[in-house]
Amino acid sequence: MSAAQTDATFSAILRERTADDHRDAETSTFMSALVDGHLPLAGYTDMLAQHAYAYEALESPAPTVADDPVLQPFLHPGLLRADALAADLHALVGPEWRTVHRPTPATERYVSRLREVGSSWTGGYVAHHYTRYLGDLSGGQFIGRIAARTYDLTPERGGRFASFDQLGDLTAFKDAYRAALDAAPWDGDEQVRIVDEIRAAYALNGDVFAGLEHHTA
Repeated sequence: MSAAQTDATFSAILRERTADDHRDAETSTFMSALVDGHLPLAGYTDMLAQHAYAYEALESPAPTVADDPVLQPFLHPGLLRADALAADLHALVGPEWRTVHRPTPATERYVSRLREVGSSWTGGYVAHHYTRYLGDLSGGQFIGRIAARTYDLTPERGGRFASFDQLGDLTAFKDAYRAALDAAPWDGDEQVRIVDEIRAAYALNGDVFAGLEHHTA
């Protein structure tokens, strides 16, 4: 069944058909250690570094994608995370953070896919954009509060990643983002491809977390 063959909105279909993937990501060994407050600071900064490599790729799509009118409703400068992550890593690890935390093989695969969709496929790019940023604005806020408490973070010391001050009310922003998904002119086949890409994005993220599990031992 294509996404268009139901009465549900596309954003609702996305949530329903990726719910299990989302749940698996939230309950990984690595994320459980973070939520429980048992993850060493080195594990947290390694996660931030892997995120940084991914966001650098996500936030530099090719002009053929970046200039697509379909993409414009999803773009907001207040979403961008690469600079915030670099600042957090500089504060917590130092200017040599890229040497301390190299991209893992899983991160390299993730970055490769981000660059691939960011070079040629707007729908695929939106799939990854949605997976990362809507996650940051939802469960990522909870994770940010836990990290701030566990590692004594402040906006001046490693606590910028979870801060989205430029977006205003986050619930209203997420509602507007979902409305843009519902209004996008994708046909049923393209919607199915996007759902599949979101599921792939969750799998790639899960592989990144699995590659960091040595920090939980």
